[in-house]
Amino acid sequence: MQKSDPRKEIDWNDVRKHKYGQLLESASQHQEATDILELGHFTWDKYLKETCSVPAPVHCFKQSYTPPSNEFKISMKLEAQDPRNTTSTCIATVVGLTGARLRLRLDGSDNKNDFWRLVDSAEIQPIGNCEKNGGMLQPPLGFRLNASSWPMFLLKTLNGAEMAPIRIFHKEPPSPSHNFFKMGMKLEAVDRKNPHFICPATIGEVRGSEVLVTFDGWRGAFDYWCRFDSRDIFPVGWCSLTGDNLQPPGTKVCIYLNKNGSTGPHLDKKKVQQLPDHFGPARASVVLQQAVQACIDCAYHQKTVFSFLKQGHGGEVISAVFDREQHTLNLPAVNSITYVLRFLEKLCHNLRSDNLFGNQPFTQTHLSLTTTEYSHDRYLPGETFVLGNSLARSLEPHSDSMDSTLKPTNLVSTSQNLRNSGYRPLLPSCGLPLSAASAVRRLCSRGSDRYLESRDASRLSGRDPSSWTVEDVMQFVRETDPQLGPHADLFRKHEIDGKALLLLRSDVMMKYMGLKLGPALKLSYHIDRLKQGKF
Repeated sequence: MQKSDPRKEIDWNDVRKHKYGQLLESASQHQEATDILELGHFTWDKYLKETCSVPAPVHCFKQSYTPPSNEFKISMKLEAQDPRNTTSTCIATVVGLTGARLRLRLDGSDNKNDFWRLVDSAEIQPIGNCEKNGGMLQPPLGFRLNASSWPMFLLKTLNGAEMAPIRIFHKEPPSPSHNFFKMGMKLEAVDRKNPHFICPATIGEVRGSEVLVTFDGWRGAFDYWCRFDSRDIFPVGWCSLTGDNLQPPGTKVCIYLNKNGSTGPHLDKKKVQQLPDHFGPARASVVLQQAVQACIDCAYHQKTVFSFLKQGHGGEVISAVFDREQHTLNLPAVNSITYVLRFLEKLCHNLRSDNLFGNQPFTQTHLSLTTTEYSHDRYLPGETFVLGNSLARSLEPHSDSMDSTLKPTNLVSTSQNLRNSGYRPLLPSCGLPLSAASAVRRLCSRGSDRYLESRDASRLSGRDPSSWTVEDVMQFVRETDPQLGPHADLFRKHEIDGKALLLLRSDVMMKYMGLKLGPALKLSYHIDRLKQGKF
């Protein structure tokens, strides 16, 4: 196991010249280190001057002065604490990498509970460490199989697997002696609601050993309290050294759905009508996920839409159910509405659906907001583009990693009357009023699937509940009691199909699904009625 460098008093400006332990000595190398802080239109040096802010000194953080190298590989096995049950040590698999962080999935759990750890975290250890210290590996919380099958599952999991070698683990850095943070200091911080993102942030308040992390430009939507020695906060410039993609402050986007547009041969127009009129305002990657997931959930055959996509990197996860299995895929990381619209244009081109998305409201009556509710001084920041009638020539030859996540081999030829959509900038920025935006953000944070898969009651009534899919169960929960609708997403998260639904009890729903007593009792009542054939 590699040891971290002993702590010494050094200037963070010197630390910024380091990249994975190598000092950049020449003037040209130093300039490269400075240039790497340039992230799109966001530059820390310029941003600090514009906001008259100061970065939190590096000695405030429980982070290595020189970021540790990340030599892990996808599919490597290691031991990790179960984040939902920290007394248990489990087997985990590396399913993602970014900078000095690992995306981990506990073996035996579903893909809805992935979590991130730094490579120098004390919560990850090589295989065999638990046994060496007299402990026993435990199944993760919510283990999908019977508990008695855990030993055999463990043997099969480790047999032939690639174990992460001891040499690539790093010793966790020491904690600062006390809380050195002061209100107003700038830093980089993990967005705990979207933990693959690291964003510019400010210390909003200091209270004893805790600090309030506020995300610049987000009006409190993602703020959280944490200890001063949290591993989720980093000095300014950290992402430039590790290669992580620092999200610009407050980059919100909002796209609108044209319910009067052509849905083409692959999307069910009735299901499209059940979708919200817009996705966002939220981060670009979140909005893209909601829009793509909506297309999948509205498809006559989810496999068709899924086949037009291929694995991306760093973005949100979308899922589809076909061939009696749930399939998941990462979308690419995007940071502006331009990329969101370009991706959706290509996807809709493949689906032969015309003029389906834009960033301006289309003429329709589903949205309850009226024009009198808009106020110029309450607009949220955002970029403004719209799908036009012709593809801008400057964008035609452009290709990037985002574009590559749409499979070119699956392009569908279109009829002559199908327009090729493009982008044209609009002069003013636009947004939603704060009161409406907060409601929309809450609504969007639960994902688009609560609006999807709406079916006629006849689709369920008369069918054997034990044959229901996860989507059928979610529909049952929504239709049974509108107040239970917000909990429907939990049934997708825990992969509850008809057979599993009939086995649920209120105590199980409270313990493993996190439901409160009231909703759990209501659901138990409706499940009992379902068993009696009264649905």
